[in-house]
Formats: sequence, structure tokens, C-alpha cells
Amino acid sequence: MRLTIGVDIGGTKVAAGVVDVDGRILEKVKHPTPADGDALADVVCDIVEELAARHPRGAIGGVGVGMAGFVDENRSTVIFAPNLDLCGEPLRDRIRRRIDLPVVIENDANAAAWGEVRFGAGRGVDHVVCVTLGTGIGGGIIVNGQLFRGRYGAGAEIGHYRVVADGRPCGCGNRGCWEKYASGRALVAEARTLARTAPAHAERLLKLAGGDPDLIQGHHITQAALDGDAAALECFATIGDWVGQGLADLAAILDPERFVIGGGVCEAGEILLRPIRESFARHVTGRDVRPLADIRVAELGSAAGIVGAGDLVRL
Repeated sequence: MRLTIGVDIGGTKVAAGVVDVDGRILEKVKHPTPADGDALADVVCDIVEELAARHPRGAIGGVGVGMAGFVDENRSTVIFAPNLDLCGEPLRDRIRRRIDLPVVIENDANAAAWGEVRFGAGRGVDHVVCVTLGTGIGGGIIVNGQLFRGRYGAGAEIGHYRVVADGRPCGCGNRGCWEKYASGRALVAEARTLARTAPAHAERLLKLAGGDPDLIQGHHITQAALDGDAAALECFATIGDWVGQGLADLAAILDPERFVIGGGVCEAGEILLRPIRESFARHVTGRDVRPLADIRVAELGSAAGIVGAGDLVRL
């Protein structure tokens, strides 16, 4: 199929685009995410009909939908999506009642990972782990060129493997999950703590946030780090060390050729990548005798979910 529609469902907006076989988004639309989960299928259908109407009849070959949550092994039912208040939702069937096209439902991090592997920083590599550093940590795993989903479709939830026994409480119900130490939210928490305990050291951070530690946001930390601020650089070094340790553990299990790191935190570029690579090299098992995985920044940005979802429906 030459053209497909990729849909990326977020907590506040549903973004979608027409995707060609080269992973290019030809056009894109956004709609608010409905407060009522039951209305989600209707919003997706409205978007698909809106985009399809701009192309010749039959030009759109399928619809891929990415969303945060557990999706079953048949890529049809949303087992659980807490942010959208969905549980056991037969989303694919609801969409297909209105849209006479092939439809695939996929976890959003899996869809984004597939987009990066097909058309972004992971292209040309058959063994890739994609890590998205956002509010939490999302992941996607490619093994032998295939998306790994696990037996029940809930694989690659790498943000929730535990790195600290009885550590910080996590929203998943466990304690000590990796995302509590290595995510964008963890970076902000680190900076706010530093600003409270050592305000003179964090003077630049506090200035960018109007003097209130509780108002420090990720973009403040990135800007301060790019300006050479020691406190902000310290925060990135701390988070980078946690990320590198986690990648080392994943390498011991999966042995990928490449890690692709995405998410808003990566806007800091080498300021974040340098401590990640150094930590990874220090902690990976067999470091003196094994090839070290390449670590790169994702290339597709916020488009990865749309591109990946649109391509997955071609499989």
C-alpha cells in the first residue's frame, strides 16, 4: 500500500498524518483527545475520514494507531490505558465498523521505535533498543529486524524494571523502577532538589525559573546546561549515569547493536549523551572484551509515533 494513515494518541491530543512508503508525512492534523474514552474511536474515525477525503478514493491502504498502554497480542484490544481510562477496549473493531480499511493498534513506544528503525536513527540495524526519556521511560525492542512485543503484547516496558530495591515509589505500584531515576521527570526532580539545598550553586537555574525551585522545568535545565551552568550540567551527569547503567543492564540481556535515545531530554544533545556513554562503558558486563553498542539520538522527534504506526499496518 502506497499511503497509510498513522495515528498517535496522547493524553491531550490525537495527532495523525498520511504516511508514504518512505516514511514521509505528507500532511498532518491534530484533534483534542476526548475526555470520555468511549468517544476515542469516533475521534480516530473522524480524523481518518478527514485525511482520506483529501486523496483519491482507494489511495489510503490502512490505518495504524499508537497509544500509551497495554495492547493485546492481536493488536486489536486495549488491555489497559490508565491515562485514557480504557480497559478491555476493542478499539480496532470499533474503528473498523466505520472505516473499511485494515487497522492495527500498537503501543505508542513500540510504534515510535519502529519508525526510528525503519526511517530514523535505527535504520539499517536489525538489533535495536529504543529508549524514550519523557515523563517516564518508554521502550521499543527490535530483534532480528522484528518488533518484539512479548507473548501477550505487553513487552518492552523497560521503564518499569527495578533498579533500586525498595526505592522510590512508582505510579505502576512498584518501587525503584528505572524511570524514577532516569526520566525527564527525574531530571526535573534532581534540579529542584539541588536548587532548594544549594541555591547559590543553582543560581542560573533559579533565575530561569523566576526564583522558585518548584517552577524549574526541563527546558530551563537544558538552557542552563547549554549556557555552561555547573548545576544544570551536574543534573544531566546524574541522570546520564542512571541511563547508562540501565542501558548496560539491557545490553547484558538483549545485546543490541544500537541504542536509540529519544524524548525531550535529548534536546541537550552531547551534554546528555556523553555521561550516558561513559556510564554505559563503565557498567556493561564484559566491557573489556565485547563490542560496545552504539548510542545515538533519535532522529524523527515527535513524528516517530505517526510514522511508525503508519508503517506497521503495512506488515
